[in-house]
Amino acid sequence: MRSDLDHLPEKQQEELARVRTLLLDEFEAAKKQGSGGTSEWRRNGQVLKIILFGSYARSDWVDEPQNGYLSDFDLLIVVSHPKLTDIADYWYVAEDKILRDPTIGRTVNIIVHTLTEVNQGIERGEYFWTDIARDGVTLYELPGHPLASPRPISPEAGLAMARAYRDDWLPKVESALDLAAYAATKGELKDAAFLLHQAVERAYICFLLVSTLYFPRSHNIKFLRSLAEDVDPELAVAWPRDDRDARRRFELLKRAYVEARYSDQFTVSGDDISAIRTAAGELLQIVRRVTRDRVQL
Repeated sequence: MRSDLDHLPEKQQEELARVRTLLLDEFEAAKKQGSGGTSEWRRNGQVLKIILFGSYARSDWVDEPQNGYLSDFDLLIVVSHPKLTDIADYWYVAEDKILRDPTIGRTVNIIVHTLTEVNQGIERGEYFWTDIARDGVTLYELPGHPLASPRPISPEAGLAMARAYRDDWLPKVESALDLAAYAATKGELKDAAFLLHQAVERAYICFLLVSTLYFPRSHNIKFLRSLAEDVDPELAVAWPRDDRDARRRFELLKRAYVEARYSDQFTVSGDDISAIRTAAGELLQIVRRVTRDRVQL
């Protein structure tokens, strides 16, 4: 795995250096304040690696701010203990500071796993992990913690897993859409918004599992969308980035996961619910088609 960033413009290199510093500094601060007391795993907890993956690692990123599209930075953080993967305890502050830092000009997505989890995925030949092992760029690492050697999964096994994921997740997407439609007919627009969030989240999860055999432990549909569209840009048709209303409604849907359930200040109109239902339905049709093509290979 390479460690140079010579393929990136200087601005992006500087942004990644700032991101790396914030992640490492805030992790050390979180260890002193987080749960776990004086446990050895917490006291001696370490970040073993920070790896850039996705479009900025492969050199096929998009940088079109005039069209509302900037590729995200996608980072894998490898830690020394499973409890250190807890976003709320160890990574929330770092994520928040990165989001608010004026010197970082694009969205930064992180996934956090132990070295054991990563290496098991690589050894099983799961596409997501083997792609990182092949294309990733190391931004930080401690010596003595190598990644495993990939063992490519057989086409038959990969196909069987993809089919099982598709059969499991597509009905969940359809169910959430049906429930959202019912809630809307009853005038329960906040419930409809939450259920539409669930439909869209499940659609991206279905696509990622079929395509990569992995999805991150996240309810952030903006992150899931970024990962999914990185694999297949066709999914962007459902939420065109050059459409201001589509961008606004997607952000509204993202907020609905928490706010539609818990905030008295969250409001959504019937017109927005109708438009979001249409976009979610289109996303389902795209996911249904592209996953069908993948499992029939």
